[in-house]
Amino acid sequence: QVQLVESGGDSVQAGGSLRLSCAASGYTFSSDCVGWFRRAPGTQREGVAAFYAGIGSTYYADSVKGRFTISQDNAKSTIYLQMNSLKPEDTAMYYCAADGPAGSCLYGVDWYTLWGQGTQVTVSS
Repeated sequence: QVQLVESGGDSVQAGGSLRLSCAASGYTFSSDCVGWFRRAPGTQREGVAAFYAGIGSTYYADSVKGRFTISQDNAKSTIYLQMNSLKPEDTAMYYCAADGPAGSCLYGVDWYTLWGQGTQVTVSS
């Protein structure tokens, strides 16, 4: 059974850091897109960061550029999202996803086929 399991969500104060992990079982990351998405209450799911292994490119939403870093460890079948300088507006449920569309890693949220269950990040001011 293919599964993506996120961990690392927590409650932190503004300016703090968190590292989210997404461990895959029954699935091998190859040259597809992987990404982190988030959804705050009352909003749609949005792309935060994505990585296209096929060309080794990373993509970030403008709101997180310079603060978040996505990485992938194929040996551990794990995707990470390092989040620094967290802001209250980063508060959301964070989801990892795999097997995304090569042409739109960050914005093609509807075309990812594998999703984790989410992990909550809460940033207080």
